[in-house]
Amino acid sequence: MDHAKQNKDPEEEEDGEPRKEQDVHTGRRSVMQEWSTWQLIDSILPTGGFAHSYGLEAATQAGLVYDASTVSTFAVTTLENAGALLLPFVCSASKQTTTTEDWILLDSELHAVLTNHVARAASLSQGKALIRLASSVFPEITDEVKSMRACIQEKNNKKKKTTAAARGAHGHHAIVFGRLFGLLGLDSLTAQRAFLFLSLRDVLSAATRLNLVGPMEAALLQHRHASLAEAVLVKYANRGVEDAYQTAPLLDTLQGAHNLLFSRLFCS
Repeated sequence: MDHAKQNKDPEEEEDGEPRKEQDVHTGRRSVMQEWSTWQLIDSILPTGGFAHSYGLEAATQAGLVYDASTVSTFAVTTLENAGALLLPFVCSASKQTTTTEDWILLDSELHAVLTNHVARAASLSQGKALIRLASSVFPEITDEVKSMRACIQEKNNKKKKTTAAARGAHGHHAIVFGRLFGLLGLDSLTAQRAFLFLSLRDVLSAATRLNLVGPMEAALLQHRHASLAEAVLVKYANRGVEDAYQTAPLLDTLQGAHNLLFSRLFCS
């Protein structure tokens, strides 16, 4: 083995000449963006996603989900619904041309679409947790994130406002998630794929804790449904919010009934 090649400085070209500083930094930015993607979907990031079952707990207590087969069906339904209802909002929020006024309007539109009070509360909880973490975890976008947090805090101000920016934002998860991807320079399709990944991961994690499937079986289901998740992405990617719609009314009904459960493990 050529030890000279093995120990070659990564900042040198093949001919031994040092790379231009601009090229090195550009490459590093691209790599760091990939790391940011992985971090945003890592379970170590405490956004509260594992506190929600997306209606699975209510479906279990109603006797609609009880084994691996019905868990699989529920996961597929959740993916399809997330794709049709939420991906358009993630897509619009993740565009790098999105202004503060734009994402506040998107947030208000999603707030109106989520008529289910349990789903709405879960979305707000995760969104606000994510934006609090982002202000500490991603120093390169601190100013923008502080502005977003200020808009959310402004929502609690009871004074009359005349513009969307003055009225503030609710802080829904899909909007915050997409906006962070855009601010970090990540493309919209990556944001949408990551959002579907989280939806599938969280449902299967909930199924494990409800003892419907074991950890190995949940991992198998996640792998098995990867191609389906990609198909959902292809079907619903890059749509405008005017095309967002609910595909599973029963899922919405079950999630809305979560607060009526006598005993519950999850917040939703």
